[in-house]
Amino acid sequence: MDTKLLELLVCPVTKGPLIYDREKQELVSRSARLAYPIRDGLPVMLESEARTLTDEELGL
Repeated sequence: MDTKLLELLVCPVTKGPLIYDREKQELVSRSARLAYPIRDGLPVMLESEARTLTDEELGL
């Protein structure tokens, strides 16, 4: 994931920061409790494509 691109991207729901999860190939929005997939090197920033994060994943 390009670090410059990551600096520009925000969660489309909360407009908050995203955390890159290299292992799962996702961009995580803790405030929205969503993980956006990265497919073929491109982030899919659609709420309908994101998966909901569990309390365990958020460390709660």
